[in-house]
Amino acid sequence: MDCIRSAVILAGGRGRRIGGEKAFMEFFGKTMIERAVEGARKVAEDVIVVARDGSQAERIREMALEVRVVPDLVSNYGPVAGLASGMACAEGELALAIGCDLPFLNPGLLDRLFCLAKGHDAAIPLREDGVMERLHAVYRADLMAKACNKAIVRGCHRIASPLNDLDVKLVPTGWLRSVDPELLSFFNINTEKDLVEARRIWLALDVVLEKSVDDVGYYGKQGDLENQASECQEEYGD
Repeated sequence: MDCIRSAVILAGGRGRRIGGEKAFMEFFGKTMIERAVEGARKVAEDVIVVARDGSQAERIREMALEVRVVPDLVSNYGPVAGLASGMACAEGELALAIGCDLPFLNPGLLDRLFCLAKGHDAAIPLREDGVMERLHAVYRADLMAKACNKAIVRGCHRIASPLNDLDVKLVPTGWLRSVDPELLSFFNINTEKDLVEARRIWLALDVVLEKSVDDVGYYGKQGDLENQASECQEEYGD
Protein backbone atom coordinates (compact mmCIF):
# COMPACT_ATOMS: atom_id res chain seq x y z
CA MET A 1 0.00 0.00 0.00
CA ASP A 2 1.51 3.30 -1.11
CA CYS A 3 0.10 5.52 1.65
CA ILE A 4 -1.61 5.18 4.99
CA ARG A 5 -5.12 3.81 4.89
CA SER A 6 -7.53 4.19 7.77
CA ALA A 7 -10.52 2.17 8.91
CA VAL A 8 -13.33 3.45 11.11
CA ILE A 9 -15.35 0.77 12.91
CA LEU A 10 -18.68 1.80 14.44
CA ALA A 11 -19.26 -0.25 17.58
CA GLY A 12 -22.07 1.69 19.23
CA GLY A 13 -25.13 -0.31 18.17
CA ARG A 14 -27.16 -1.58 21.13
CA GLY A 15 -28.27 -4.73 19.27
CA ARG A 16 -31.85 -4.59 20.52
CA ARG A 17 -33.04 -7.03 17.84
CA ILE A 18 -30.46 -9.62 18.85
CA GLY A 19 -30.67 -9.15 22.58
CA GLY A 20 -27.33 -7.56 23.37
CA GLU A 21 -24.52 -5.31 22.16
CA LYS A 22 -23.17 -6.71 18.92
CA ALA A 23 -19.63 -5.48 19.60
CA PHE A 24 -19.26 -7.91 22.51
CA MET A 25 -21.20 -10.81 21.03
CA GLU A 26 -19.04 -13.92 20.59
CA PHE A 27 -18.76 -15.58 17.20
CA PHE A 28 -16.65 -18.74 17.04
CA GLY A 29 -14.43 -17.83 19.95
CA LYS A 30 -13.95 -14.11 19.38
CA THR A 31 -16.10 -11.05 19.89
CA MET A 32 -17.49 -9.29 16.85
CA ILE A 33 -15.42 -6.19 17.56
CA GLU A 34 -12.27 -8.33 17.64
CA ARG A 35 -13.19 -9.84 14.28
CA ALA A 36 -13.96 -6.42 12.80
CA VAL A 37 -10.57 -5.09 13.94
CA GLU A 38 -8.78 -8.12 12.48
CA GLY A 39 -10.59 -7.69 9.17
CA ALA A 40 -9.86 -3.97 9.00
CA ARG A 41 -6.18 -4.48 9.73
CA LYS A 42 -5.83 -6.58 6.59
CA VAL A 43 -6.32 -3.46 4.45
CA ALA A 44 -5.59 -0.50 6.75
CA GLU A 45 -2.70 0.40 9.04
CA ASP A 46 -4.68 2.94 11.06
CA VAL A 47 -7.76 1.49 12.79
CA ILE A 48 -10.18 3.52 14.89
CA VAL A 49 -13.08 2.08 16.88
CA VAL A 50 -15.91 4.48 17.64
CA ALA A 51 -17.95 3.75 20.77
CA ARG A 52 -21.44 4.93 21.61
CA ASP A 53 -20.32 6.78 24.75
CA GLY A 54 -17.49 6.99 27.26
CA SER A 55 -18.61 3.90 29.15
CA GLN A 56 -18.59 1.67 26.09
CA ALA A 57 -15.30 3.22 24.96
CA GLU A 58 -13.66 2.27 28.27
CA ARG A 59 -14.96 -1.28 28.01
CA ILE A 60 -13.45 -1.61 24.51
CA ARG A 61 -10.13 -0.11 25.66
CA GLU A 62 -9.97 -2.77 28.38
CA MET A 63 -9.97 -5.40 25.62
CA ALA A 64 -6.46 -4.23 24.62
CA LEU A 65 -7.13 -4.37 20.88
CA GLU A 66 -4.25 -1.95 20.17
CA VAL A 67 -6.48 0.48 18.29
CA ARG A 68 -7.56 4.02 19.01
CA VAL A 69 -10.98 4.15 20.66
CA VAL A 70 -13.06 7.33 20.60
CA PRO A 71 -16.67 8.07 21.59
CA ASP A 72 -19.38 9.41 19.29
CA LEU A 73 -19.20 13.15 18.69
CA VAL A 74 -22.74 13.36 20.08
CA SER A 75 -23.73 10.52 22.41
CA ASN A 76 -26.63 8.36 21.21
CA TYR A 77 -27.01 10.39 17.99
CA GLY A 78 -26.38 7.45 15.69
CA PRO A 79 -23.89 6.53 12.96
CA VAL A 80 -23.52 10.07 11.60
CA ALA A 81 -21.99 11.17 14.92
CA GLY A 82 -19.83 8.04 14.97
CA LEU A 83 -18.50 8.74 11.51
CA ALA A 84 -17.90 12.40 12.42
CA SER A 85 -15.65 11.30 15.30
CA GLY A 86 -13.88 8.47 13.50
CA MET A 87 -13.22 10.27 10.24
CA ALA A 88 -11.87 13.32 12.09
CA CYS A 89 -9.30 11.07 13.81
CA ALA A 90 -8.22 9.19 10.68
CA GLU A 91 -4.56 9.50 9.72
CA GLY A 92 -5.11 8.35 6.15
CA GLU A 93 -6.58 10.37 3.31
CA LEU A 94 -9.00 7.51 2.63
CA ALA A 95 -10.88 5.68 5.36
CA LEU A 96 -13.00 2.57 5.28
CA ALA A 97 -16.26 2.79 7.26
CA ILE A 98 -17.76 -0.43 8.59
CA GLY A 99 -19.94 -1.69 11.39
CA CYS A 100 -18.79 -4.31 13.88
CA ASP A 101 -21.32 -6.92 12.74
CA LEU A 102 -19.64 -8.20 9.58
CA PRO A 103 -18.12 -11.67 10.17
CA PHE A 104 -16.99 -12.30 6.59
CA LEU A 105 -15.08 -9.15 5.68
CA ASN A 106 -13.22 -9.78 2.44
CA PRO A 107 -9.88 -7.92 2.13
CA GLY A 108 -9.87 -8.20 -1.66
CA LEU A 109 -13.25 -6.48 -1.85
CA LEU A 110 -12.22 -3.79 0.64
CA ASP A 111 -9.00 -3.21 -1.27
CA ARG A 112 -11.00 -2.73 -4.46
CA LEU A 113 -13.15 -0.07 -2.78
CA PHE A 114 -10.02 1.82 -1.72
CA CYS A 115 -8.84 1.62 -5.31
CA LEU A 116 -12.11 2.90 -6.75
CA ALA A 117 -12.32 5.77 -4.26
CA LYS A 118 -9.23 7.41 -5.75
CA GLY A 119 -10.22 10.62 -7.49
CA HIS A 120 -13.57 10.75 -5.65
CA ASP A 121 -14.83 11.63 -2.18
CA ALA A 122 -16.33 8.18 -1.65
CA ALA A 123 -16.73 4.74 -3.18
CA ILE A 124 -19.99 3.14 -2.05
CA PRO A 125 -21.25 -0.29 -3.14
CA LEU A 126 -24.64 -0.28 -4.83
CA ARG A 127 -26.69 -3.45 -4.52
CA GLU A 128 -28.83 -4.78 -7.34
CA ASP A 129 -31.96 -3.69 -5.44
CA GLY A 130 -30.70 -0.09 -5.46
CA VAL A 131 -29.63 0.02 -1.81
CA MET A 132 -26.29 1.66 -1.03
CA GLU A 133 -23.95 -0.04 1.45
CA ARG A 134 -22.90 3.18 3.20
CA LEU A 135 -21.34 1.36 6.15
CA HIS A 136 -19.23 -0.84 3.92
CA ALA A 137 -17.64 1.97 1.96
CA VAL A 138 -14.51 4.10 1.60
CA TYR A 139 -14.52 7.88 2.11
CA ARG A 140 -12.18 10.86 1.92
CA ALA A 141 -11.81 11.13 5.66
CA ASP A 142 -11.54 14.90 6.03
CA LEU A 143 -14.44 15.65 3.71
CA MET A 144 -16.67 12.99 5.26
CA ALA A 145 -15.94 14.34 8.75
CA LYS A 146 -16.95 17.84 7.65
CA ALA A 147 -20.07 16.56 5.88
CA CYS A 148 -21.14 14.61 9.00
CA ASN A 149 -20.62 17.65 11.20
CA LYS A 150 -22.79 19.71 8.87
CA ALA A 151 -25.49 17.02 9.00
CA ILE A 152 -25.43 17.09 12.80
CA VAL A 153 -25.78 20.88 12.84
CA ARG A 154 -28.82 20.49 10.58
CA GLY A 155 -30.25 17.85 12.91
CA CYS A 156 -30.04 15.10 10.28
CA HIS A 157 -29.65 11.59 11.66
CA ARG A 158 -29.83 9.61 8.42
CA ILE A 159 -26.47 8.41 7.15
CA ALA A 160 -27.51 9.42 3.63
CA SER A 161 -27.49 13.11 4.62
CA PRO A 162 -23.71 13.74 4.57
CA LEU A 163 -23.42 12.22 1.10
CA ASN A 164 -25.18 15.20 -0.47
CA ASP A 165 -21.94 17.16 -0.01
CA LEU A 166 -19.68 14.52 -1.56
CA ASP A 167 -18.61 13.32 -4.99
CA VAL A 168 -19.71 9.70 -4.65
CA LYS A 169 -18.66 6.90 -6.96
CA LEU A 170 -21.31 4.20 -6.82
CA VAL A 171 -19.83 0.73 -7.22
CA PRO A 172 -22.26 -1.90 -8.55
CA THR A 173 -21.80 -5.04 -6.49
CA GLY A 174 -21.36 -6.97 -9.73
CA TRP A 175 -17.94 -5.31 -10.02
CA LEU A 176 -16.97 -6.96 -6.74
CA ARG A 177 -17.95 -10.56 -7.40
CA SER A 178 -14.58 -11.45 -8.92
CA VAL A 179 -13.05 -11.09 -5.45
CA ASP A 180 -16.12 -12.10 -3.40
CA PRO A 181 -18.40 -14.27 -5.57
CA GLU A 182 -21.18 -14.57 -2.98
CA LEU A 183 -20.71 -11.02 -1.67
CA LEU A 184 -20.42 -12.42 1.84
CA SER A 185 -18.42 -9.39 2.92
CA PHE A 186 -21.75 -7.54 3.14
CA PHE A 187 -23.42 -10.14 5.36
CA ASN A 188 -24.22 -8.50 8.68
CA ILE A 189 -25.77 -9.82 11.85
CA ASN A 190 -28.82 -7.98 13.12
CA THR A 191 -31.08 -10.75 14.43
CA GLU A 192 -30.90 -14.24 15.90
CA LYS A 193 -31.88 -15.57 12.47
CA ASP A 194 -28.88 -13.78 10.94
CA LEU A 195 -26.62 -15.25 13.61
CA VAL A 196 -27.82 -18.78 12.88
CA GLU A 197 -27.24 -18.24 9.16
CA ALA A 198 -23.78 -16.78 9.77
CA ARG A 199 -22.81 -19.84 11.79
CA ARG A 200 -24.06 -22.09 8.99
CA ILE A 201 -22.05 -20.17 6.39
CA TRP A 202 -18.93 -20.19 8.56
CA LEU A 203 -19.02 -23.93 8.97
CA ALA A 204 -19.93 -24.58 5.33
CA LEU A 205 -16.99 -22.51 4.07
CA ASP A 206 -14.63 -23.74 6.78
CA VAL A 207 -13.52 -20.12 7.13
CA VAL A 208 -10.79 -19.74 9.75
CA LEU A 209 -10.14 -16.04 10.21
CA GLU A 210 -7.13 -16.69 12.44
CA LYS A 211 -5.25 -17.63 9.26
CA SER A 212 -3.11 -14.94 7.70
CA VAL A 213 -4.55 -13.64 4.44
CA ASP A 214 -1.35 -14.63 2.68
CA ASP A 215 -2.43 -18.24 3.08
CA VAL A 216 -4.44 -19.69 0.24
CA GLY A 217 -8.09 -19.75 1.24
CA TYR A 218 -11.48 -18.26 0.57
CA TYR A 219 -10.03 -14.76 0.53
CA GLY A 220 -7.17 -15.51 -1.86
CA LYS A 221 -3.51 -14.53 -1.52
CA GLN A 222 -2.07 -11.42 0.08
CA GLY A 223 0.15 -10.91 -2.95
CA ASP A 224 -2.87 -10.67 -5.20
CA LEU A 225 -4.30 -7.57 -3.50
CA GLU A 226 -1.97 -5.00 -5.04
CA ASN A 227 -2.42 -6.56 -8.48
CA GLN A 228 -6.20 -6.46 -8.01
CA ALA A 229 -5.97 -2.77 -7.09
CA SER A 230 -4.14 -1.79 -10.28
CA GLU A 231 -6.35 -3.99 -12.43
CA CYS A 232 -9.60 -2.63 -11.02
CA GLN A 233 -8.39 0.96 -11.52
CA GLU A 234 -7.84 0.18 -15.20
CA GLU A 235 -11.12 -1.70 -15.59
CA TYR A 236 -13.52 0.33 -13.46
CA GLY A 237 -11.82 3.68 -12.85
CA ASP A 238 -13.02 6.87 -14.48
